[in-house]
Amino acid sequence: MSHARAHFLRASAARASALAVEDGPIHCTAYELMLVKLAEDKRRLKQIQSMEGKAAVKREVLPDYAPWVEGALEGGRGQPDDVLMTVMTWRIDAGDYSGALDIAEYALAHGLPLPDQFSRTTATVVAEEIADAAKRARDGQQPFDLHTLTYAAELTDKHDMPDQVRAKLLKEAGLILAEQAPAAALEHLRRAQQLDNRVGVKKDIERIERAIKNSAPPPAGGQA
Repeated sequence: MSHARAHFLRASAARASALAVEDGPIHCTAYELMLVKLAEDKRRLKQIQSMEGKAAVKREVLPDYAPWVEGALEGGRGQPDDVLMTVMTWRIDAGDYSGALDIAEYALAHGLPLPDQFSRTTATVVAEEIADAAKRARDGQQPFDLHTLTYAAELTDKHDMPDQVRAKLLKEAGLILAEQAPAAALEHLRRAQQLDNRVGVKKDIERIERAIKNSAPPPAGGQA
């Protein structure tokens, strides 16, 4: 993408967000062009069955949307935007969690909905998809950034969602905290257990409780 086109998209998104009537749709030639590109990229993705393959394509095309996203966030009026919200979910799929949460912060602050094909709320998607990404990393014995989980939890804390989804997010954060901050890990895991007794943390709670007990210093003075 040329510098001039990137500047045009960034400025168009900012202008559309700043000038649009509250709760009304965006009517902007640049936005319509982005919707056309989005439809083309979706058609390309539908031809791919592999989830890894889809993620690779999303990583390839996402830079084309960056100027639009930047402009939309700069506009600051919280106008519904299917392009912006789709990019948020694609960034999660592509592993750009920081970029996804930048959009999530803006979207949740303004109550932006996801496109019609999504049945879940914005907060639910953010919490569940980040939790699922952390679980995939854990299953593959790969590291996952704790800050991503805690920030997702912070952003979605006041938003309604199924208890099972919030429990998944707390579980993943708790498991990462287990080694470095066992007391905090227990707090997360116990809360996850409260929200969903099928979340699968009972043994983890017992293991951490034993570790804390075994690491406690002996009583001062010893035996009489």
